[in-house]
Amino acid sequence: MSDHSVAPSDVEDDAPRQVHLAVARVDAWSVMKVSFLLSVALGIAMVVATVVVWFMLDGMHVFSTIEDFLSDLGADRFQTLLDYVKLPRVMAYSTIAAVANVIIMTAISTLGALLYNVVASLVGGVRISLMDE
Repeated sequence: MSDHSVAPSDVEDDAPRQVHLAVARVDAWSVMKVSFLLSVALGIAMVVATVVVWFMLDGMHVFSTIEDFLSDLGADRFQTLLDYVKLPRVMAYSTIAAVANVIIMTAISTLGALLYNVVASLVGGVRISLMDE
């Protein structure tokens, strides 16, 4: 029988490793690209959701009921307001709002990244602890 002893350096440590990192800088160009793509996706979703809601309201005869109600009241001059809820106009307004949101969200995200870089240079950034399990 042989007595085979294992040295402590040969034993693999099963304890999780922990690494402390700091996010000291965020690339503003990559933030702008990602925020632009995400805001375009949200803009498309907003236009599609608007069309779906319009078709649901039209299917429930909400617009015709409002038109009939205004006719019963004798408020025919207010029926011209219903031209603003026709599908082409609603889609145009929704598209304009989506484009404005794309521009605003991209600009705010990029400015936020630049502001983070300034603040991180003063205080050292956000500290993150990563653990390997």
